[in-house]
Amino acid sequence: MAVGKNKRLSKGKKGVKKKVTDPFLRKDWYDLKAPSMFETRNFGKTLVNRSTGMKNANDSLRGRVIEVSLADLQKDEEHAFRKIKLQIAEVQGRDCLTNFYGMLMTSDKLRSLVRRWQTLIEAHQDVKTTDGYVLRLFVIGFTKRRTNQIKKNSICTNFSDPTNP
Repeated sequence: MAVGKNKRLSKGKKGVKKKVTDPFLRKDWYDLKAPSMFETRNFGKTLVNRSTGMKNANDSLRGRVIEVSLADLQKDEEHAFRKIKLQIAEVQGRDCLTNFYGMLMTSDKLRSLVRRWQTLIEAHQDVKTTDGYVLRLFVIGFTKRRTNQIKKNSICTNFSDPTNP
């Protein structure tokens, strides 16, 4: 090794910065369309990388799950605590057609339902519809404290039993 050489300096052009490109130049916007059961049809837009070579933009869109408030879909603010999941099923031009994928309640709404001296009971059941869909139903129940109740904590053990009426 010769004296005075600095190995850390790269050969070639010195001080040239790499050209920065905007990542949004390679992306396209697609409109999201809700199923016909909702009042609002167009409810948003989504970004996807442009189709290049063997990569098709439609393939990367299909199967995406979008979460949207029911208040936005129904134009009614009373349903703001319900969140609807919609899955992109088909892409037609610049429109993404969606199917219902699930429903959630916001965590603050769930916490506001439970009061003192109540027990929260949760259950779920898989149900098959006549047209072949399998639904997983989630049920939330609360015990009620009566005015003359002496015992402070009582739990319904057979609440989730589907055979019990």
